[in-house]
Amino acid sequence: MTAEFQPEIPVHRIRAITLDLDNTLWDINPVIRNAEAALWAWLSENYPLIPDRFDAADMVELRNSVIDQYRHKSHDFRYLRKKVLKRVAIEAGYDDALVEPAFRVFDDARNSVELYADVLPDLEHLYAKFTIIAVTNGNANLQTIGIDHLFHDVVTAVDAGVAKPARPIFDAAVAKAGVAPEEILHVGDHPETDIDGAKKAGMRTAWINRTDEEWPAHLDKPDVVITTITELRLLLEDAS
Repeated sequence: MTAEFQPEIPVHRIRAITLDLDNTLWDINPVIRNAEAALWAWLSENYPLIPDRFDAADMVELRNSVIDQYRHKSHDFRYLRKKVLKRVAIEAGYDDALVEPAFRVFDDARNSVELYADVLPDLEHLYAKFTIIAVTNGNANLQTIGIDHLFHDVVTAVDAGVAKPARPIFDAAVAKAGVAPEEILHVGDHPETDIDGAKKAGMRTAWINRTDEEWPAHLDKPDVVITTITELRLLLEDAS
């Protein structure tokens, strides 16, 4: 497909790009599955009473209970996961000393991602011309992944105290970018979390639709639809 801005969008005024990470630069679903499997294997080897005590259904129920109990921390996945680990440790008869090493096992695997093929070469081109800020609800570590050199800064839900689509996380990204909201193009995969949230914060929006999804009819359309970072680069280069 060919990406095109709506005619009224002043493309030449874009000076910064805010960029979602999970499902925008890599597929997060296999990453989380692998991280969960690595964590469970580690627990089985080191704390075998836990898999004896909990099955998959038990873990789902426990996670839901923790999320319900700590609603004020719903934006902080790291916090919630550690609370789950503490609960399973104690209920299985262990103390909570396992929480930090167990979380490191999960976190190491969570940051072992496979970038989409278009990401590295095209981000390098964009980085040279635009301020690029990562804006994420997740726990991806750009340095661990090895792409921190392609970003000028990062804003996480933990930093902002709220998750996308809440406005404060976008406002924090605007502040880091140092330009007006309408001079920023937010790129993300989620229609509500990314596109609707950024639009309400006054930013321009690019929906990256890698999986040929239908746009939700109840939401205002994004300024542009792309399928790869390559399309984004070409679009911005053509407009410059």
